[in-house]
Amino acid sequence: MNYRYVLTLLLAVFITPTLYGQQSNTVQEAFLPFETGGSTEYRTAGGAPGDQYWQNSSDYEIDAQLNPEEHQVKTSIKIQYTNNSPDNLEFVWLKLDQNLFDDDSWGAKLTPYRGSRFGNKTFDGGINLQNVSVSQGESTYEPETHAVDTNLKLNLKEAIAANGGQLTIAIDYTFTIPEYGSDRLGRLNTENGIIYQVAQWYPRVAVYDDVKGWNTLPYLGAGEFYTDYGTFDYSITAPSEYVVVASGKLDNPADVLTKEQQKRWKKAENSDERVYIINKDEVGSKESRPNGRDKLTWNFTMENARDIAWAASKSFIWDAARINLPDGDQSLAMSVYPKESAGDTAWGRSTEYVKGSIEFYSNYLKKYPYPTAVNVAGTVGGMEYPGIVFCSWKATEGGLWGVTDHEFGHIWFPMIVGSNEREYAWMDEGFNTFINNLSTKNFNDGEYYSKRDMRGLNNWLTGKNSEPILTAPDQVQPGNLGIVAYYKPAMGLQILRQSIIGPELFDEAFTAYVDRWAYKHPTPDDFFNTIEDVSGRELDWFWRGWFEKTWTMDQAVDSVNYIEDKPSNGALISISNNNKLVMPVKMEITQANGTTETVRLPVQVWHRGNEWTMKYESTSEITKVVIDPQKEFPDVKPANNIWTTSSEK
Repeated sequence: MNYRYVLTLLLAVFITPTLYGQQSNTVQEAFLPFETGGSTEYRTAGGAPGDQYWQNSSDYEIDAQLNPEEHQVKTSIKIQYTNNSPDNLEFVWLKLDQNLFDDDSWGAKLTPYRGSRFGNKTFDGGINLQNVSVSQGESTYEPETHAVDTNLKLNLKEAIAANGGQLTIAIDYTFTIPEYGSDRLGRLNTENGIIYQVAQWYPRVAVYDDVKGWNTLPYLGAGEFYTDYGTFDYSITAPSEYVVVASGKLDNPADVLTKEQQKRWKKAENSDERVYIINKDEVGSKESRPNGRDKLTWNFTMENARDIAWAASKSFIWDAARINLPDGDQSLAMSVYPKESAGDTAWGRSTEYVKGSIEFYSNYLKKYPYPTAVNVAGTVGGMEYPGIVFCSWKATEGGLWGVTDHEFGHIWFPMIVGSNEREYAWMDEGFNTFINNLSTKNFNDGEYYSKRDMRGLNNWLTGKNSEPILTAPDQVQPGNLGIVAYYKPAMGLQILRQSIIGPELFDEAFTAYVDRWAYKHPTPDDFFNTIEDVSGRELDWFWRGWFEKTWTMDQAVDSVNYIEDKPSNGALISISNNNKLVMPVKMEITQANGTTETVRLPVQVWHRGNEWTMKYESTSEITKVVIDPQKEFPDVKPANNIWTTSSEK
């Protein structure tokens, strides 16, 4: 072989790519393949559940007694666990999330000495287990157990058979409700009594899935929850002067409500306006509670749910109104709050907010699935559970709308679409923050709506120390969690909807994701693949740049020149992408003759490099070119987005 030919070939192979890379090193990485997994029998490459998809289930029977003198809950629970997996399970993992409050827990040890939102240095608690037994077939025994922080392993004498095997776990336990429960639960002293907001209050079976097997990440505080679906049949026994509200259907209203309150409940079911079940003047009165008993037992059922929570107090004002759902169905919006929170600038509008929020999401995404929707004022700033949410008793006006709308938006993410919150907070917080913007724009003709300026959020969304969206919440700096899990993913979906896919097709893809994964367990890949599958867009560059990396975007107008120096011959407009994050291009071009035109270029203009020159059919001198005139994209250097003639400068 000719030596000079070989040398030329080697130079072509090794030098040319280097020169090409130098010219386009800010964008080429964006377009590399973004691996989202291939098709399996459990999950398709298009993002849908496969024909062999499975998930396990846990059904709960719970009897709880509230002792206000000790702030204690005494409980007996039976869990029927069904193994639908193709694997025999030799042990079971339980989640004991109350053990976060044990001084010896990992979460307690990770709480800064100054304290934090998700820790409590002043309280030493946790679940006190009295009895744990397992029943399999005719055998009932006490299993060997191993505690690993907030998880408890039960070793079984006999494996749970694949494809439908079952066992029953029975546990007796107590725990003390902390005053501050890491902003998930707690108790609040009010003029007329304590408000208890109770959650993470029972042992739950960990999720065993096709992706990781047993999901045993401990509860450290910031990462929330991942649970299977099941049926809950439970009771709360409390002193008779207490009102109890909870997830699901109240099965025995005649036992716990007066006849007048039952009438008011019925009236509320047929009213779009607020109806008081207990009004301000009735709080704490003997007439507001059934006569003749020291304690009352409130029975509830909840079907196809991944969790339950409840609240109890002597101090509740209680009002309700009908929620109008698609297909003529309905649910009941309810709010309970102390006198301190009353008034039409505060919790007096809570039920209106609950109703407006749920009606919007039911039409945009999927019908609300529960018989009631309860908003509870208390010490918790904002926390969601199926059919019930906890919000701050101090919230008013737009702040109360915002937290109410956000917490009830969580009914769709993650209560209906059951993602793994502990690993992927953005799949519920980010998606929810995105739909909250749409809901707020819709509510009462935009009473609390303000348009989000993407430029105004730049420094916040793209801070130097900010982690990628895909970072697990327990690994995110506390000050960054709002950005990483909430606002940046929400802004990403807004960009996709408004500026890349378009509202109609994006909504089709987004609702397909909800429909495909309702009451199932999607992964990030399932979301990415569904959006691409239904929209027909290849979005590897977007997932990488916005979700996997912390790249920033800087598009610029570099120059405007005329062919043969004559504007009537057409103009050559040169633009560049100076950072790694790529986006489509939207330009507004103004000519001296007064015409203004918007030109759109696809993201593929950056495929081969970070510079692009386009011919524009000008008829007169161009006076101004503006990239991203509506500020739809997160450009970190907007000053170079504008080019003007010297006479305009």
